[in-house]
Amino acid sequence: MPLYESVFIARQDISSAQAEQLTTEFSEIITNMGGEIKNTEFWGLRSLSYKIKKNRKGHYVLLHIEAPAEAITEMERLMRLNEDVLRYITLRMEELPEGPSAIVLAKSERTDRGGRGGRPGGGGRFDRGDRPGGDRPDRGDRPERADREPASSEAQGD
Repeated sequence: MPLYESVFIARQDISSAQAEQLTTEFSEIITNMGGEIKNTEFWGLRSLSYKIKKNRKGHYVLLHIEAPAEAITEMERLMRLNEDVLRYITLRMEELPEGPSAIVLAKSERTDRGGRGGRPGGGGRFDRGDRPGGDRPDRGDRPERADREPASSEAQGD
């Protein structure tokens, strides 16, 4: 049977449980028509690149499917009719990828890296006390720019 990857975006107004319910409904359609859901990933509530039907965010769900084309057609028809589904896309694949998707990997990397700026204290780039001279550098300590000549009194007011 052919392999498919399908992603759909549900409205931001529904809860995560309702988004999971949508996923189970679409999965039941596939299994009732002789297919099989290989993998399901909930990517959570994410921001959209642009507004879709007055929504700025959406619940993203990824499905890896092994099913006949008729099952995919029926699932997509029901996605079109469902008011909670903003967008969907289904792609035929030669083989399904192993392991988690790039979205899930990026989310886990974000949680593993620790505080802001990679410092143990989580401080930002301009923490107070980082500079040896105190909070602010002295203006006289800045080097002159090489491309600018010092201003002379003769050049300014003749």
